[in-house]
Amino acid sequence: METIRTWMTNRWAVPAVSGALIVAALVILQIARIDIVGNLLMVAAAIVAGTHIVITAARALWARVIGIDLLVAVAAIGAVIIGQYWEAAAVTFLFAIGHALETATLNKTRSALAELVAVAPDIAITLRDGEQVEVPATAVILGETVLVKNGAKVPVDGEVIGGAGALDEASITGESMPAEKMAGDRVFAGTVARSGFLQVRATGVGADTTLARIIHRVEEAQDAKAKTQVFMDQFSAWYTPVILVLAIVAGLVTQDIVLALTLLVIGCPGALVISIPVSIVAGIGRAAKDGILIKGGEFLETSAKITAVAVDKTGTLTIGRPTVTDVVVLNPALTRADVLGWSGRAETGSEHPLSRAILDAARSEGLDVAGLPESTEPVPGKGIVVSTQGRRVLIGNPALLAQYSIIDTDAATQAATELAQAGRTPMIVVLDGTVAGVIGVADEVRADAARMVADLHAAGVKLVIMLTGDTPVVAHAVASVTGVDEVRASLLPEDKLAVVTGLQAEGYVVAMVGDGVNDAPALAAANIGVAMGAAGSAVAVETADIALMGDNLLKLPEAISLARRTVNTMRQNIAIALVTVTVLLLGVLLGGVTMTIGMLVHEASVLIVIVNAMRLLRRHERHERHEGHSEAHPPALGGLGRGVGLDEPGVHADDGDLRSATR
Repeated sequence: METIRTWMTNRWAVPAVSGALIVAALVILQIARIDIVGNLLMVAAAIVAGTHIVITAARALWARVIGIDLLVAVAAIGAVIIGQYWEAAAVTFLFAIGHALETATLNKTRSALAELVAVAPDIAITLRDGEQVEVPATAVILGETVLVKNGAKVPVDGEVIGGAGALDEASITGESMPAEKMAGDRVFAGTVARSGFLQVRATGVGADTTLARIIHRVEEAQDAKAKTQVFMDQFSAWYTPVILVLAIVAGLVTQDIVLALTLLVIGCPGALVISIPVSIVAGIGRAAKDGILIKGGEFLETSAKITAVAVDKTGTLTIGRPTVTDVVVLNPALTRADVLGWSGRAETGSEHPLSRAILDAARSEGLDVAGLPESTEPVPGKGIVVSTQGRRVLIGNPALLAQYSIIDTDAATQAATELAQAGRTPMIVVLDGTVAGVIGVADEVRADAARMVADLHAAGVKLVIMLTGDTPVVAHAVASVTGVDEVRASLLPEDKLAVVTGLQAEGYVVAMVGDGVNDAPALAAANIGVAMGAAGSAVAVETADIALMGDNLLKLPEAISLARRTVNTMRQNIAIALVTVTVLLLGVLLGGVTMTIGMLVHEASVLIVIVNAMRLLRRHERHERHEGHSEAHPPALGGLGRGVGLDEPGVHADDGDLRSATR
């Protein structure tokens, strides 16, 4: 009994039984000429295939919804009543087999989500009391050491504390090339070790891993409705009752019940209803496979309309790992070590990339920068004021020096200008009211920044604009390498917001790409907010309109291109559905289209719509050619350095502090 129940729940069981009964009925009717038996078999076939349709229609009516199933159910029951047994059996059989095919192909469009679920790790090998213990991945405790051997899946999010190896992170970032990992690097659950042996300290387990958050986000996104889909749902809500009324009126006027029932069948808006969601599911699924998380159908539609992209500089166009290139000493009583040492002590309380560059430089020269300042006061738009070891240190721009009445700044301003012209980000250092020197920091332009700008233009973006708090000299140096259309430099966070809203007022649909809190107002105001390198950020995964899981800049134009292709597919599907219904209606009214032919064409149109949407699951050829594109040597600017000035010259990612010495 259980076997029969299991078999009958299979999506192909109902059409298989119904089809067999129809074949048997045709044999008996055509060969044995036993009409009553043949007709009974046809009715049986209609009952087998139509029972589920009637139940679904009844449930929908109970919920006060007139759906497609009701049209088919009424048509089939009416056909049986008037003795059109073949039509009743054929319509319900075709509808059942069409439903099975739809389910199968729709499942295919959700393959990306299924693949993400499939890569979720089941087991983990942990070190407990010095012994290797195999436990379920969900049973790993935060802080435990997990062993990842060659060929194994990483079971947790964590930090490498020992060993080295290469991980395939395609399930997270969409990148096909394995990423080398060593002590201090982050790893993600669901990635696969391709070589080496890693010891990992667990920092995220179970539902608190990046993979789990991605799966959750993709599930929500694929179920979220686009504006066009909402409209189509509203349209079908009145369209279906209209078809029902039209069929009744046609039957009463013509006294032709078969015509009325045929109108019910061919008026089913199946392809129209499914045209939007199947495209969205496929588009978002394709994006997820490529390491691009799109928040939902509405954002997918908006992304297809993007005409302007505003990009932050640090961490977007540049690598975001600046290094100290110059230490200019301006106080004869001090040495290079003094200037760098006091700067390092002042920066120990900051996590800004510039601060890290100064600390790394000081430590590499053996300077003592241990401990924390007694006080750190950020001065928005100007710099920071720090008290450390009984001394007061100012690091920032001329405006900061003017605010604190620092005199004799001409030499500092000149040195800062020269550094900026060479592609550095300059910071003036003041010790106890006297200018000590100027530190120059440089950051490398990303190897694929110029390709990203070119690809954005190819994807239909009209304007690529760089928004930065850095000096105009440094900003234009980056622009000359990357090819951005416009540069807005020396911007405060509120200035970036004003630029974004100004572009929108000019009619642009704006995407803003940033990775710092200082970009938050502009990101929130933009039509689409894009987060780079979101794999390690739970907040970015959950809140960004588009989250690029890796640091590959080419994913941004890829996301926009995919959005445009998805929306085009939606439009094609709508056209296919409307043309099919129109042609069938004309065919019925003019004669020649029967109930069976109408259902056959209807189901064919549904499958065509689904197959058309499934084309989105294929990776686009242009992006396949660009996969793995890189340059051996990233572009370098400035006669003395490798890179260009860092965005927000001293803009702390957490406090919006601006420190450019030439601002």
